[in-house]
Amino acid sequence: MVDFLMNIELHQNSTYQQQIREKLVELIEQDAFGDKALPSGRKMAQLLKVSRNTVVLVYESLVDEGFLIARKRSGFFVHPDLLMVQRLPNSVQKNHLAETPNLNQPNWSKRLQKHPSQLSTLNKDENWSKYPYPFIYGHIDVSEFPLYQWRECSRIAESKGKLHEWVEGYIDMDDPQLVSQIRQQILSKRGISADPDEILITLGTQNSLFLLTSLLADKSVTFGVENPGYANLRHVISLCDSPMKALEVDHQGLKVGEQLNDCDYVCVTPSHQYPSTVTMSIERRKALLEQASKDDFIVIEDDYESEVNFIEKPLPALKSYDQDGRVIYTGSLSKSLTPGIRIGYMVADRSLITELRTLRTLHYRHPPSNNQRITALFISQGYYDSHVRRMRRTYEKKWLQMQQGIEQYLLNCEIHSTPGSFCFWIGLPKTITSHKLREVAAQQGILIESGDTLFMQQDAPKNYIRLGFSAINIDKILQGLAILGGLIAQLERKALNDKTA
Repeated sequence: MVDFLMNIELHQNSTYQQQIREKLVELIEQDAFGDKALPSGRKMAQLLKVSRNTVVLVYESLVDEGFLIARKRSGFFVHPDLLMVQRLPNSVQKNHLAETPNLNQPNWSKRLQKHPSQLSTLNKDENWSKYPYPFIYGHIDVSEFPLYQWRECSRIAESKGKLHEWVEGYIDMDDPQLVSQIRQQILSKRGISADPDEILITLGTQNSLFLLTSLLADKSVTFGVENPGYANLRHVISLCDSPMKALEVDHQGLKVGEQLNDCDYVCVTPSHQYPSTVTMSIERRKALLEQASKDDFIVIEDDYESEVNFIEKPLPALKSYDQDGRVIYTGSLSKSLTPGIRIGYMVADRSLITELRTLRTLHYRHPPSNNQRITALFISQGYYDSHVRRMRRTYEKKWLQMQQGIEQYLLNCEIHSTPGSFCFWIGLPKTITSHKLREVAAQQGILIESGDTLFMQQDAPKNYIRLGFSAINIDKILQGLAILGGLIAQLERKALNDKTA
C-alpha cells in the first residue's frame, strides 16, 4: 500500500503532529494516495510509532483545511477537488529538457549588467551551529533568546482585539508603536532626539545602507570608507558605480583631515570600528563633524555594536553631537535581540526620509507588520531592556574569557580588543595565512572568520582573523582557544621548517 511512503524520521525540533501533517500534505500534493483510502489511524500510528490520537488529530485538521474528506466506515480520502488538479510530474519536465536542449534559452551571463555573486564575502558556514567552537560574528546562542517573552508579545499582537491593527499592513508607513518605542527607549539612550517623520524602519543596517546608496550614489559621488571595513558596504556602493576612497583608521578611530577632502559621503563605525573594535574618541567625533560642515560632506553613521555594549557609560552616538543635520544614523536590533527578525532603523532629515520611504515602497513596501508590532510590544512591556541587561552580563563574562584565553594561548599574535565589543581582531604571525588557519581549524571543530575581504587594497595583508563569541557557549571558549593556539604554533613551526629545509 503506502506504508513505504510514510518513512518519517521524527525529531524533537517540532511536534509530532506538525511533522506528520507536513509529510501528509507533501504526499497529497504529489498525488501519492490517488483515490485510495489513507491508512487507518491505528495503522498509521503503528507505522510512525506514535499514539493513535496524534494521527487522528492530524487527519481531522486536514479535513478542516480541505485536504481530506472522511467517509463513514471507509476512512479518510484525499478531497476530490484536489484529485482533479492536473499536474505535470517534475521528472517528465526534467527528462524532456535533458533530451531536447532549448536553444532559445536566454544567455543570462551576457544579459546581466552586474554580477553580485562575484563580490567577495566572508562566506560564513551555514552549518556553523554544528561546530563545537563557533568563534563567529553576527550569530547568537539560540538558548539565550527570550522565547517565552517573545511568545507572549506574539500572543498579544495576534489576539482578536489587536489583529486588525497590523494584519492589513501600513501601505508605505511604519508601525507607529514601534517608531514610538524606538524613539523613547532606544534612540534616547544613544543621546538622539528625532521626530517620527525623521525615522524609517528597515530590514536591518545592511538594508539601510542599500537604500541610502541607491538614492545617493552615482559616478559623480565619492564615498569614503574605513579600511579595513565593512565589505558589504563597499559592495552596495560599487553596484551604483560610485568611486570609493579608502580611509585610514588609528587607535582613536577614523582619521580626520586631508584624507576626507575629496569625499561627498564618509561612512564610519564610531561606537566600535568594524573590524578593529576601536572606539572613536569624543575629540575625534567633534573634529569629524567640524570638518563635515567646513568641507560640505555627509557622515553616514553605522552605530555598530552599540546595542549590548557592556561598558557602564558608553559614548553617545555621533548623531547626538550633530547640530547641522549632517549625520545619517543607522542602527538595528540584530545584535541585541536576534538577526532573524530583520528590524533596523534610520534617522535623518525628514526630506531624505520621505524619499527613502518612497524608494522602500518600490522595493518591498515596508518590513513585515507582524514583526514590527511584536517588537514594539516586546520593547514596551520592558522585555527588551531586561533582555539587554541580561545579555550585557553574559557578553561581559564571555569577553573576559576571550581576553584571558587569547592572551594565554595566542602568544605570538597581534591582538586588537575593546571592552564592550562582540569580537576580537587578531593579526596572525606573518608566516600564517588566515585561510590556511581557517581550513585546519575547521577540521578540529573550530570556526573562525578570515579578515582578507575586509581590506580594500589589492595587496592587503592575508594574516588577519576575526574571533566572535556571541554564538559560542562560555564553557567552551578557553578550550577552543587552547586548540586554536596549538594549531597556530604548529603552522608556525611548519613554516619555519619549510624555510630552513
